[in-house]
Formats: sequence, structure tokens, C-alpha cells
Amino acid sequence: MKFNRSCFILTGRYRTLLCVKTHIFSKLNCIIYKEMNRRKFIVGNSLALLGSCLPFNIKMNTIKRDPRLSDFEKRLQPVGRVLEFEGYYVWCNSPIEGPDGKIHVFFSRWAQEKKMSGWINSSEIAHAVADSPEGPYTYISTVLAPRGGNYWDATTCHNPSIHFVDGKYVLFYMGNSNGKLNTKRIGLATSDSLYGPWERPEVPLLLPGKEGSWDDYITTNPSFLKHPNGEYWLYYKSLDAEGYLHPKFDIHGNRKYGLAISKSLHGPYKKFEGNPIVDFSKTGDNKQCEDAFVWYEDKKFKMLTRDLGYFGVDNGLYMDSSDGKHWSSPLIAFQPLSKYVNQPEAPKHLNRYGRLERPQLLFQKGKPTYLFAASQGGKYETASGFVFKLK
Repeated sequence: MKFNRSCFILTGRYRTLLCVKTHIFSKLNCIIYKEMNRRKFIVGNSLALLGSCLPFNIKMNTIKRDPRLSDFEKRLQPVGRVLEFEGYYVWCNSPIEGPDGKIHVFFSRWAQEKKMSGWINSSEIAHAVADSPEGPYTYISTVLAPRGGNYWDATTCHNPSIHFVDGKYVLFYMGNSNGKLNTKRIGLATSDSLYGPWERPEVPLLLPGKEGSWDDYITTNPSFLKHPNGEYWLYYKSLDAEGYLHPKFDIHGNRKYGLAISKSLHGPYKKFEGNPIVDFSKTGDNKQCEDAFVWYEDKKFKMLTRDLGYFGVDNGLYMDSSDGKHWSSPLIAFQPLSKYVNQPEAPKHLNRYGRLERPQLLFQKGKPTYLFAASQGGKYETASGFVFKLK
């Protein structure tokens, strides 16, 4: 057998650390044999063989036994960055396979001179296409840009989430009217083709709750699915105005997730009376989450989010549910990017460097095949997509 990398073995009471390579393996066996009985020798030898056969391109620190890691995380195989466009920050990458067999991604972008904070007042939603999920991607067009004037999405269009529903392409997104957080609202654009034209609403799809409620400040970060029972389910992030405007913690407010349900794609959407359905505030230390992506697979509802304090701020979370309303305790869905790839030193102007955000899945033949996320960095030192293959 050919050994293609070093591995480490902890043997019995001696805790001997062995760096195994092919040309010295037999010599080490002789040394160990003197200290171990034959049975322990065989077991240790077998472990060495298994460890030494690991693929060379896997980083050693990705061989994990952390019980907090989800099965989803263990499926991740890093591919690399995609959608790196000079002069732009790229965020919120939502993929779909088209009838042409190509991979279409709808993503947020804004001019580099606006810096990272440009998403709140200058973002537009663009469309790019590739022959493979792994790229390279070609920019096609801008499909939703801020409309100006008195429109509800006058100053930004962000958080795209693309789906094919009832014979139409539907693009959920967030817009605002004053370039600030407090007017963020969810909307829905539709088209007969991935190439447009796109029709968008004159009014938002979902508004905040009444004053004093947990969701009285914003509606944003939409995640949608069509329920097996035929209903249309819209998951949304919100927070309360009091907690955000008069914060008691470093992270302003406490982000929670709610659910709104409709009998029609275009609404009206009625908020679930048991909202919020994801609420970490009761666990202390202002724990919260955002950027949810929800899907239905193998008779289970599943959710990915970005962690904001449950395990830290640089991980993703995985939860599942039998009914889409009551969710399991979180496990880690993905780790900081440094756990998967080596990156250059962080540029000083990128304060989220190394963090994966806005997770979304590509489905092919009804199964998730790739994870798309957003991450600061890349060759233009702005932000781009980052892709993982699901093994």
C-alpha cells in the first residue's frame, strides 16, 4: 500500500506520537512491537494504515471529532471562490439549475468604493451563469436595482433567494426606502424566464408587527419553501425596535426568526401565532442568528443559519424539524473558512474576513449538491462567493 501523507497515532498507555511515512513504517513497527502485545500491535497498525491513506489535500485540522459538528458539516468539501468581479463587493449568492442545464446565480453586489457597508444603501441584484456549479461565472445582467423616489425599495435591493414555483421563477428579496436598517422589508419579483423580464411589487410582501411585538422593526432575510401540503411558507428575520435602538449588549437587538403562511404565492401571508420559531434569547448572553436557508428533504424540514453567539460568531448553525415550526437545538453547520482552506493575511479594511455568511443550497435532481456562501476577501480584497461540494 502507498502512503500519501503523515498521520498521528496515540497508542495505549504510552501515548506514543508517531509520524508515519512509508519508508520508516516497518522500523517503527519493530519499536512498537517490543512495547505492546500482539493484539494491541495489530489494532495500532490498522489505525496507522487508515490515517495514512487520507487524501493529501485535506487540511489536518479538518479531521474533527467535535460532537457539536452536524452531519451536514461533515459533508462539506471546499471548492473555492466564485463570482469575483473587479470593482464590486459580491454577497448573498442564490443558485438554481436552469432548463438549459446551466447554473444560474442571483447575487447582491455594490460598488467597491462604497466599502462593505454599501449593502444597506447601494446594493443591486445581478444574474450570472456558468456551465458548472464550480464556475467560472459570467455576468449576464442586473435584474433588480434600487428604484429611487418613493418606492419601498428605493435605496437598496439585497438578500436574493431564487426558486421555481408553480411554473414561474420567483425571487424573494429585501429592499429599503431610506438607506437605513429600519425600512428593510421583504418583497417578491417573478418572471417566466431566468433571463427576465422581472415583475416586482409596488408594496412589500411582508410588513413588521405592531409596536411592542418581537418583530416590530423590520422584515428581512427571506427563506421560502412550498410546503408538501400546498401552502406557501415564508421564513423571515426580525427584531424589536426597543432592543435595537436602546441596546444592552454589544450586538444591538436580538435577531429571531418567524414564519408567515399563505394559500397563494403572492399572499397575503399570515404570521404563525407561535412566532418566533427560532429564539435563542432565553439561553442568555444575547445569543441569536440570521441568514436562514430552509428546505424540505427526507420528510424533514432543515435550516442553515449564521451563528451570532450560540457557538460564536464565525460558525454556521444547522437545525431540523418534523413540522417546520419547532426546531432542534443547533449544531455547527460550517466553520470559519480557515478550517477548510489557507487564506492570505486579512486586509485591514475587511473586519469579517474568514467568516462565511448567507448560506444557500443548489439543488440538482431534487437533492442539495452544493453550498454557496459569501465571504470577504478574494483577489480584489472585497467579497465574493465561496462554494462547497456536498459529498
